Amino acid sequence: MARSRWVAAALSPALITTAIAGAVFSVPQTASAAPVTYQSENATISQGVVESNHAGFTGTGFVNFDNVTGSYVEYTVNAAQAGTHSLTFRYANGTTANRPVNVTINGNPGVSNLAFPGTGAWTSWQSVTTNVTLAAGDNVIRTTATTANGGPNADSLTVDSTTGNPPPTGTPVEINGQLHVCGTKLCNERNQPIQLRGMSTHGIQWYAQCIKTASLDALANDWNADIFRISMYIQEGGYQTNPRKFTDLVHGYIEEATKRGMYALVDWHQLSPGDPNYNTARAKTFFTEIAQRHKDKKNIIYDIANEPNGVSWANVKRYAEEMIPVIRAQDPDGVVFVGTHGWSTFGISDGKSETEVFNNPINATNFMYTFHFYAASHKDSYLNALSRIADRVPVFVTEFGTQTSSGDGGNDFTMSQRYIDLMASKKIGWTNWNFSDDERSGAVFKEGTCSGNNFTGTGPLKPAGVWVRDRVRSPDNFPS
Repeated sequence: MARSRWVAAALSPALITTAIAGAVFSVPQTASAAPVTYQSENATISQGVVESNHAGFTGTGFVNFDNVTGSYVEYTVNAAQAGTHSLTFRYANGTTANRPVNVTINGNPGVSNLAFPGTGAWTSWQSVTTNVTLAAGDNVIRTTATTANGGPNADSLTVDSTTGNPPPTGTPVEINGQLHVCGTKLCNERNQPIQLRGMSTHGIQWYAQCIKTASLDALANDWNADIFRISMYIQEGGYQTNPRKFTDLVHGYIEEATKRGMYALVDWHQLSPGDPNYNTARAKTFFTEIAQRHKDKKNIIYDIANEPNGVSWANVKRYAEEMIPVIRAQDPDGVVFVGTHGWSTFGISDGKSETEVFNNPINATNFMYTFHFYAASHKDSYLNALSRIADRVPVFVTEFGTQTSSGDGGNDFTMSQRYIDLMASKKIGWTNWNFSDDERSGAVFKEGTCSGNNFTGTGPLKPAGVWVRDRVRSPDNFPS
């Protein structure tokens, strides 16, 4: 959690999102309740060519956009009924530059600047999913390159109806299974983008008494949380003082989250010193054991740097590229989160902008960057930056509060709701700071609550707790 003063930087708003280049069928396929895949090489193409020189494509080839703004491929698809449909684009981008496209539906704006980040090689194919509204019958979906680089190599478009499906039942982990990053979103095992919402502990060296059977039952069954962030400080009386004790605590909390069907976010809560490289050796030891023991679980997410501060982005990137392979060696499919410089603000609290990360991205896959905000301190420039960031790279808000960046002071619920609405619209997952009875306004429980066993309802909660519980409790929009 940030203790330092955050510096706001003026940043102009922009709209950019994620999906992939498409194509129009000359002959539409028959309506079906099952997902239907349309091959891009059968599309209507303007300023592009069908090729087959990069392995891994499906069908007979793929569409290579010309490197020119305005090149497009266009699909004609058939919807059995009007309503919301998911569009899953399969693509490759062998460069490090994003290749966004605009998506229009029947000539009307659908998604602006859907981002297609690099996939590592032209033979490395990934997918991006977005939801749009289609009319019953034939629909024309055009994807148009918005930069001089053109679009990515487009392999296929899969269309699936989400209208009329019964809401899924079960715990968040039962519904979604093993997660992975697809494009700029966190996706479930069916490759559908999801938003996880939940709570973060306070430092477990100080508030372990708040994490017990009654409180976790309340979080899972009364709050209906999807994700539980386990904040293990490294210094400040944390891991460094007794690695065995704190590693075992984290093991136990992972098991408790697993029992209740919540995702367990293991937070390496480095804060002071702010350079994560100071603790690299400790991090390797810790995450090797955690990943080795829990690699077969579907609910583990690894956060390798809480809030880098007073450190350059280049050094944070260097740390991430050293740590991610350590986890991959034990858990090849686990999602990894990486904090950003400026207390996980993409450098904005250092007076910089998110373009520093965009121009020098981490060389890895299946990971997300993290962003933190405190609504009473971080106003429109941060909100607008988060919107731009979510359209360009995978991002998860692992910490936020309705107060100032000290975790205390008055609540700005109006600004907080603007963040909540943005995160819902872009499926940005979040965990709120913090699930304790600390004296500050950012702790959800009233002082003294954790000495007892009453954690359900609004009675034990401070105003921020009542507010955030209501937003965690609202029904999940998990696709079925």
